[in-house]
Amino acid sequence: MGVKVSWAQQQQQPLALATEFCCSTLHSFKRRRWANPRLRCTPQMVTGTGTGPKLIDSHLHAAEKYPYFPGQEPTLPGHVEFLLQCMGEAGVDGALIVQPINHKFDHSYVTSVLKQYPSTFVGCCLANPAEDGSGIKQLEDLISKDGYRAVRFNPYLWPSGQLMTNEVGKAMFSKAGELGVPVGFMCMKGLDLHISEIEELCTEFPSTVVLLDHLAFCKPPINEQEELVFSKLLKLSRFPQVYVKFSALFRVSRTPYPYEDLSDVLSKVVSSYGANRIMWGSDFPFVVSECGYKEAKEAVCRLVEQARLSSSELEWIMGRTVYQIFNSRWTSEF
Repeated sequence: MGVKVSWAQQQQQPLALATEFCCSTLHSFKRRRWANPRLRCTPQMVTGTGTGPKLIDSHLHAAEKYPYFPGQEPTLPGHVEFLLQCMGEAGVDGALIVQPINHKFDHSYVTSVLKQYPSTFVGCCLANPAEDGSGIKQLEDLISKDGYRAVRFNPYLWPSGQLMTNEVGKAMFSKAGELGVPVGFMCMKGLDLHISEIEELCTEFPSTVVLLDHLAFCKPPINEQEELVFSKLLKLSRFPQVYVKFSALFRVSRTPYPYEDLSDVLSKVVSSYGANRIMWGSDFPFVVSECGYKEAKEAVCRLVEQARLSSSELEWIMGRTVYQIFNSRWTSEF
């Protein structure tokens, strides 16, 4: 794996990131002018200096060719050729590809994609919380032998009645920190069900970076209970190792594309965490049938404008944050 770099060391490393954002006017709108032209996503918007990626998608999947886990056959095309086509049309140059549930713990397909496109994709494997602890060795092998650079904790794969803070969960979370790879949490059934586990793991293992998938599934709050849960998401910012994916907007918005109810949510999350701890993600292939891949990227640009964020904050959200987390893993070879 080379020299291990701790999370704290990564934060101190200089960044070299050149980013061009190529957003066209939103197709579903009648070419409405944005109030703040300096935030328009145009080819002239360049982030940073030197070499580096242009635009990075922090969350997508690919599934094809290999046997599927029983009952998890995909209903949408998600093969890498279609993914690359979508990325090309949207001007997206790199991505964190997350192991899909369709293959469960068989990482063969994603591994083949990582080997075929090493300068385009970084891999996030799926943690296996088997009670015998075999998942710990699997995690080590996926990172050291197959080159994965992140791991996803799906709490619904843990044995019935057990939490992610059990012995196996803590061992994998600790191992991820030792190996310098972030842990992503998928709280699909609600952050409130898992926040105590996340807080415990962050407190006990502060060197392990945490990625909260899809805004931790917090929708724009409309009642006191939802306000409370959303406030807990904001308070997780007290752990400097925690980052938030502003991803799969169709899953968390209460309104149709372009998901305008998320502008206030984005403003508050950025206010709590800072834009350098927020990252955009599409959730391909699911996003394709919802609004389209390119359109999903463009929606984020519009929400950034509505939230009155700066061009620098836009840079972080659209690529610089994920680039920093993975220690400049992407190169200028695109």
